[in-house]
Amino acid sequence: MLLCAVLAAALMFVDLRFTRMEPVRAQLSTLVAPIQWAVSLPSDVLNWGALALSDQRALVEENRRLREQILTLSHRVQRMASLTAENVRLRELLDATREHDIPFITAELLSLDPDPFTHRMVIDRGRRDGVFVGQPVMDAAGLLGQVTAVSAYSSRVLLVADASHALPIQVNRNGLRFIIQGTGRYEALRVLHVPDTADIREGDLLVSSGLAGRFPSGYPVARVTQVVHDPGEPFARVDARPVAQLQRSRHFLLLFPPEPPEAPGRGGWTVRLDPVAIRGALEAAGPLEEEP
Repeated sequence: MLLCAVLAAALMFVDLRFTRMEPVRAQLSTLVAPIQWAVSLPSDVLNWGALALSDQRALVEENRRLREQILTLSHRVQRMASLTAENVRLRELLDATREHDIPFITAELLSLDPDPFTHRMVIDRGRRDGVFVGQPVMDAAGLLGQVTAVSAYSSRVLLVADASHALPIQVNRNGLRFIIQGTGRYEALRVLHVPDTADIREGDLLVSSGLAGRFPSGYPVARVTQVVHDPGEPFARVDARPVAQLQRSRHFLLLFPPEPPEAPGRGGWTVRLDPVAIRGALEAAGPLEEEP
């Protein structure tokens, strides 16, 4: 022990006074590095394995739950602008029926159509989930497209940017109704047949009008980016940009039509007329004239 202590003191003195020990120390560090790595390897492997096994399942489940929660909240919030404008126009109608919540299911992107001239995608929901042709599809920002083909476990969706897609919309600010069509580009849509004197401006939010019966009313579709008035032309050129993230979204909502409200009265339209009442009405109307 005394010899080791004297040798250590001598080495420290030499290292302090002379620089010849630096190459020796560097070579010794290089030789010892693999030993240090081998000694710490079992501990590192155990720590990594414990972290991966304990947290991965919990993180995946929490991530899935948070994604569905974000889609659900976005589905409820994005209708606020349209409902506020509609409430201003209809607040005097105190007997208006209450709008029912629209049921939906979540879906995830499977693949994109490789054809550069079409804008379609495949999602992981199909006939077994109740998906049907013509069903509206949206993401967290707005309407994204509609289902065009359904198989047992997947469905094909036509995006609003496709040149063959069109839907009825209205200007959220004043209620003017038009048709918006895809242009074949993800970032551009075209509002068709807009009169040159129509009150439509850059920045106006365009929402679904619900007139075609396929898309529910009040969901954001696009925002006007350009209004061009050409002198001598009866229609203005109106360009818009989709509010949905067509090239980024991977999770979607598929909307289902709400249950129809019951008609007022005794059973609504499902009540059958009494045969006696029908016979009495025919007799009161008199005999029918026969055609020659």
